[in-house]
Amino acid sequence: MSTPATPATVVPSSGLAARFRGLGPIPRAVIVAAVLAVIVGVVLSLVNSATRSADTTGAPSSSLSTASDGLGAYADLLRQYDFEVGDLRGPIKLEQLRRSDTVVLLDAEHQPAQAEIGALRRFVLAGGRLIAGGGETSAWLRELTGGAPKWSPRGTKIAFPVGDPVELQGIKSVQAAGEGSWSVWNDSEAALRNRGIALLNTVSFGSGNIVYLADASPLQNRLLAKADNAALGIDITGGPERSVLFAEGAHGYGNASGLAAVPDRWRIALVGGTLAALLTMLAAGRRLGPPEDESRALPPPRRAYVDAMGVSLARTRQPAAALAPLQDAVRDRLAARAGLDAGATDGDLRAAAVRFGWPAEDIEALSGPLGEERTILAAGRALARTSREGGDR
Repeated sequence: MSTPATPATVVPSSGLAARFRGLGPIPRAVIVAAVLAVIVGVVLSLVNSATRSADTTGAPSSSLSTASDGLGAYADLLRQYDFEVGDLRGPIKLEQLRRSDTVVLLDAEHQPAQAEIGALRRFVLAGGRLIAGGGETSAWLRELTGGAPKWSPRGTKIAFPVGDPVELQGIKSVQAAGEGSWSVWNDSEAALRNRGIALLNTVSFGSGNIVYLADASPLQNRLLAKADNAALGIDITGGPERSVLFAEGAHGYGNASGLAAVPDRWRIALVGGTLAALLTMLAAGRRLGPPEDESRALPPPRRAYVDAMGVSLARTRQPAAALAPLQDAVRDRLAARAGLDAGATDGDLRAAAVRFGWPAEDIEALSGPLGEERTILAAGRALARTSREGGDR
């Protein structure tokens, strides 16, 4: 009689960690890879957003800044009116520009280099349009054109069109912060002015035009919605057929973006954070196995083993040869119990079986061919009898 199976030991489990350990190795690997990909994607997205999108503390008159003195709202306004809007990062190069473009360069933190000034000069001469101005712009503009109005910090907070300029049709007034003016142009030359203070003028240069804007505040986020400022911003671009490019290199924005624009110490922190996340997931997963399985693994039922052996023997199509070891085992055990030597004959074995009270069918299985179901079952009973009588378990 077989020994009763020991009751299975069940370890309570709950939570995501237990469910994760319960998965197979391949699903766990897929989940870890997916989570890692999501984490890295989110981090890279944040980095890319931080280095390319609008900056709430950016440079004055930058289209990437949503601060009060930025031009983020102006860029969005142009997009709403179907303008193609872009930005020029790093040094300005002539091959980046087309004669149908309008370049906006206001309140430059970094004065354009000689090569950039030369590129802008050739761009405007060929038919391009340049909107320039803001504080202390006289030097590089004079170098670009060979002569430009002189900028003055004296400004006006309201300006009106002079005469009936074609480009300012429908504009009645422009509100400014009073942060600058052109001191060379007189009233008759300025397109926008107030009592001798010139705010804006447009002049031809070669085949193109330069829009001189002394004070960029009418286009900045803080004042764009005031008076006719928004209309001014649209009119001075030259029309929606022109692409508007904001020169962001003058505000400190280089060509690099994404990971290339991230400082080295940030990259080290990014790599360290990714490795830490990976190690955390590996620590939560199953490595060498839990301290104890949720249940004890039991062997398959004996019947399954017997069925498997029966199928294997049936495939041989030679039952006598396949069951010969069974018959030999019965003869050996009977001989051992009866005290017969290894050379005992069939007669000696039959006589011993009769002496022990075996049925005739079981005795017949000692030497007859095991090809029929009746003789096979008899041999099995004989083997069980020898095991029982001999004290085997």
